[in-house]
Amino acid sequence: MSGQIASLSRLLDGVGRFMRLGRVSHAAAEGPACDGCDLVRVASYNIHKAIGNDGTYDPARTISVIAEIDADIIALQEADRRLGDRKGRLNLATLEKETGLTLVPLAARPMSHGWHGNALFYRRGTVIRAERLHLPHAEPRGAVLAEFDIGGRRLRVVAAHLGLLSRTRRLQMERLRSQLEAREPMPTLLCGDFNEWRPGRTNSPLERLSPLFQTANAVPSFPSRRPVFPLDRIFGWPDGLISDFGIHDSPTARRASDHLPVKAVIDLKSAGGLFEETLALPPRRQSDAGGGEILDGEADRLEHRYVGD
Repeated sequence: MSGQIASLSRLLDGVGRFMRLGRVSHAAAEGPACDGCDLVRVASYNIHKAIGNDGTYDPARTISVIAEIDADIIALQEADRRLGDRKGRLNLATLEKETGLTLVPLAARPMSHGWHGNALFYRRGTVIRAERLHLPHAEPRGAVLAEFDIGGRRLRVVAAHLGLLSRTRRLQMERLRSQLEAREPMPTLLCGDFNEWRPGRTNSPLERLSPLFQTANAVPSFPSRRPVFPLDRIFGWPDGLISDFGIHDSPTARRASDHLPVKAVIDLKSAGGLFEETLALPPRRQSDAGGGEILDGEADRLEHRYVGD
């Protein structure tokens, strides 16, 4: 009960901020997850292949944490086996029954939930575009992208799990920024496990996301039993899109994975006004007919190596 009260308090606080800014949300008849407004709850969670701190593979426990979060859209990292058939680690039918969440079709293999372990789930709106993004890497890494229509308003969500080497993370963040700069501007969230916790240091990989995303706000999410490092993030564009950001902390979440989930609240109605206050995106890069960035030779080779085999 106390968790529900705290969650309601955070939502009401977010609504209050928009009211003070003159951005009052109105009802939207999209089902019970809408909360009677344009607030959308988004989360990111590295589920550690559903293996908890006790070393036990327990997908039902992972699903119970996802149900606690009560997100409308959630990005999962390490959602698949890393080797072999890359089989997804959760029971999708149970997940949908318990949470109402449906998998965005992004998997490159028939038994996978996602791409390099990155999976997206949603329970509101319609998916209008979904694709896999290649990232430079010293180890197999990638990102996924989905664009949603939620009550007539667009939202783009990109989910990633970046590498362990600092130099590689710089290249990966540069690639993510350039991919987004090349696309049609719309409210955009970039979320996932970034394996980086020092945004203020000289030559920080996180600075490669500027000026598209502000990277100052963070909360410790790792290790879950006693969080110290803010590895898990949700960034928003335009600046101000995210009205509330924090971790989901519960006894089950501290056992279910080595990461705690992070969550955010956004207001899609207010996003329209934020566009008018935000400078235009940098000039777009070369695009294909579908609106995506033209893949270079490296990306083609990676596609053949990790998907075509």
